[in-house]
Amino acid sequence: MQSLISNVEMFFWNLTHQPNLVDVIDILIMAALLYQLVMLTKQTRAIQVLKGLAVLLVVSYVSELLGLTSLNWLMRSVLNNGAVLLIIIFQPELRKVLEQVGRGAGFEHNGSSRSENERIIAEITQCCLRLSKRRVGALIVFEQKTGLKDVIETGTALDAEISAPLLENIFEPNTPLHDGAVIIRDKRIVAAACVLTLSESNALSRDLGTRHRAALGISEASDAVTLIVSEETGIISLTKNGVMTRRLDADSLTRALHELYNETPVGLRSWARRLLKKGGASNVDA
Repeated sequence: MQSLISNVEMFFWNLTHQPNLVDVIDILIMAALLYQLVMLTKQTRAIQVLKGLAVLLVVSYVSELLGLTSLNWLMRSVLNNGAVLLIIIFQPELRKVLEQVGRGAGFEHNGSSRSENERIIAEITQCCLRLSKRRVGALIVFEQKTGLKDVIETGTALDAEISAPLLENIFEPNTPLHDGAVIIRDKRIVAAACVLTLSESNALSRDLGTRHRAALGISEASDAVTLIVSEETGIISLTKNGVMTRRLDADSLTRALHELYNETPVGLRSWARRLLKKGGASNVDA
């Protein structure tokens, strides 16, 4: 940890001097490594630790620069003594990251990533359409920037690849996991049978049941996106930022999932407005 602090201090020192070609190459390599580290730890608890570590390093440097001896001593003590604890606490995450590095998963080509996204979109669309036809209720939550760890802990951990047969089996009536929400984090099903806080909105139609109120509640409390299949009518709905869009067909559902996974600049809310104008969807009161 001490060597890490020294390297960071040397990095800031170099910034105050005229860089040469070697310095530029060194900075570019460090930037690439840091970027890959962030991508590998994205959607895990380790990313929050990295943010905290970065803050501590900056505070340590600034305190030494300003001559704040006591604060600098405290920061260095925390960094030096906390390194071993971090390794122990986040051993599963570190092992997963190292496994991904060994497989080259962190450096996959954009083409293969897009292909995987297309597969996932097709699987989720197929699942929702099948459940809608059979009028089997479903509630799928897509975690975004806001972590849903507290919600995930209320259900059963899965960590499974997304597939239509698996999702259909989860929501099959009278099975152990059918009652509750499925949580999807990026490209994995992380949990099922999760309990969501219900929305208290009075704008929700009385014709809509607990699933819709739960979906609306999680979208009000976080940036999560949810898909709901009504058990009574088979209607597919989507919620985001406390707004519900109903009566999605195959095309509008696929379009919504493309925007969700490809992170297009057009938000889902503006997409819903366009559907309303075209008569392709109805609002929450429909």
